[in-house]
Amino acid sequence: MALKPSIRDLAWMAGGAIVFLLVSLIVLRFHHEPDPAQALASRVRKLGLVDAMRVELASAAEAGRSAVLASTDEESQSLADQSRAHSTSVDRARQELAGSFQDAGTESERDRLEQFSKAFADSRRIDDELLGLAVKNTNFKALGLAFGPAAAALTDMTEALSRLAAARGASPGSASATQLAYGAEIAALRIQALLAPHIVEESDPKMDQIEARMAELSGEVERDLAGLRALPDAAADADLPAAASSWSRFRELQAQILSLSRENTDVRSHTISLDRSRKVMVACQEALGALREAVEAEPIPGVTYGTPVKAR
Repeated sequence: MALKPSIRDLAWMAGGAIVFLLVSLIVLRFHHEPDPAQALASRVRKLGLVDAMRVELASAAEAGRSAVLASTDEESQSLADQSRAHSTSVDRARQELAGSFQDAGTESERDRLEQFSKAFADSRRIDDELLGLAVKNTNFKALGLAFGPAAAALTDMTEALSRLAAARGASPGSASATQLAYGAEIAALRIQALLAPHIVEESDPKMDQIEARMAELSGEVERDLAGLRALPDAAADADLPAAASSWSRFRELQAQILSLSRENTDVRSHTISLDRSRKVMVACQEALGALREAVEAEPIPGVTYGTPVKAR
């Protein structure tokens, strides 16, 4: 025999049905099926950000290479600033993309972005070092001094010594004066010939060897000039103090040249640009390529690729 529900039971059942109905209405009110059009638009925006990052990254690398090759501080600084501005644009897009992935992104997208972020952080550290060196141009400045003021000082010296030797003619002691004058000239010119190899040298030990040879040659010049001063006829010639003065000026410039050469900013920045910077840039671009593939693979409700969905 079936029991009839009591009035209390009926009231509870009615109340439960009403609650269920209200909950269902609330869910239907606030739950929307994903809009394929919006999902596609989101994907297009993400792909646009990835592509913009690739372009800005390449632009940053190109400006950095140009900063290394620039011949003036002003040009190097301008190009370095451009490189940093492009890198800032990359980082801004990266952060925007990270926000998009947090709101609506796949695990693959977040992983690929993390891989790029690590490579990009390495790239920025290397670029900071590279651009900091590029704007100094110490090797280029050293070459400018070597082939400009230093060469002029040495020319003045050798011309003065040549006049001194020629003026001795067949006078007593002329052989000694000529030998000493030309000996000083040859030793000084050999020092000049060693400046360029020092400027382009990357190895400190090899620089040490070049400077040691320069010191030996400088000693020869000093001894020959002292020998000329010991000759009464040569000591009275006005070209001797002129030659000594030009030699002193050359020595001062030589010290500046060697100091700039030791900083080696151009050589070091070239090495970084061709090695570490290039490698990390390749890693960044490969990471962005993988990120783009992950975004393209992001599923969109109602949209399929390849085999069409059969109608039900």
